[in-house]
Amino acid sequence: MKLKLDGFVLSIIIAIVVAWFFPQLGSKSSSFPIGTISSIGVSLIFFFYGLKLSPEKLKSGLKNWKLHLLVQLCTFLLFPLLVLPFYPFMQSAGQNTLWLAFLFLAALPSTVSSSVVMVSMARGNVPAAIFNASISGLIGIAITPLWMGLFMQKTQAEFDLRSIYLKLILEILLPVIMGIALQRYWGRFALHYGKQLTLFDKSVILLIIYKSFAESFEAGIYRSVKAADFALISLAVIGLFYLVYFLTGYFARLLKFSTEDTITARFCGTKKSLVHGTVFSKILFANSAAVGIILLPLMLFHAFQLFVISVYAARFAKRVDGIDQYPKREEGR
Repeated sequence: MKLKLDGFVLSIIIAIVVAWFFPQLGSKSSSFPIGTISSIGVSLIFFFYGLKLSPEKLKSGLKNWKLHLLVQLCTFLLFPLLVLPFYPFMQSAGQNTLWLAFLFLAALPSTVSSSVVMVSMARGNVPAAIFNASISGLIGIAITPLWMGLFMQKTQAEFDLRSIYLKLILEILLPVIMGIALQRYWGRFALHYGKQLTLFDKSVILLIIYKSFAESFEAGIYRSVKAADFALISLAVIGLFYLVYFLTGYFARLLKFSTEDTITARFCGTKKSLVHGTVFSKILFANSAAVGIILLPLMLFHAFQLFVISVYAARFAKRVDGIDQYPKREEGR
């Protein structure tokens, strides 16, 4: 099977390289209002996200509650519980920052577009994927800061959960609500120009990534990350993904899910959103120069999940094309 590098992953690499050679525009001393531009861009991202949310589809999606519960529990509970046991072993400042980066990754919501696309490619339960991907982002607005607040208050005096939620409400939740309210009028516009809006989303994310890494490079944060450390971080990311992937499949078998529902559970329950991650990092770690380190495991996870899930999606799709490698289970239907 021919594999190619995802264009967005390549764009992220380019943004990091540009930040390394030209950190001036993204630094805190820069007169260019990159922070303001990214804040406005974030609000627009979630406004358009609200425009694309259909209240009717969300209501109809509630029927398959066992599947939805499994996906959300894996996303917001299983992931963090797998990271928590390593907390006592991370004593130094550098180790603690890296552990927070993994907790941040674990506490994030699932992706939206890629989850649905991959489930569709694998011939899974697409309506359930749409529901879970949509609702996950809304749940994450409340849950992700709670997880981070449990530990960041112990390490960062400037962390104020109330101010964090206020920023999340103003920059994310309010635009989503406005988008949902205007969905009946502008929903078709958002769907018609979906590709252009996706390009806009990715551009804003790349801008935030550039700024985060520019500040980290300027502060010399990455001087402490050696090649061996980077390799260990990569292995930890891969291990975390596969552990959740196989545990999700195990729980799906216990619940006697059909093949379609199992695909949806695995593909949605193992994904983490780079969009939400970069946006949340901008708010949760606004005064930290280590944002680049915080985002490192997430970006590695994002690239790996796209690669692996696309391979699995192609394998699952073969059962529809006459190569039934994954026999369908009828229980639970």
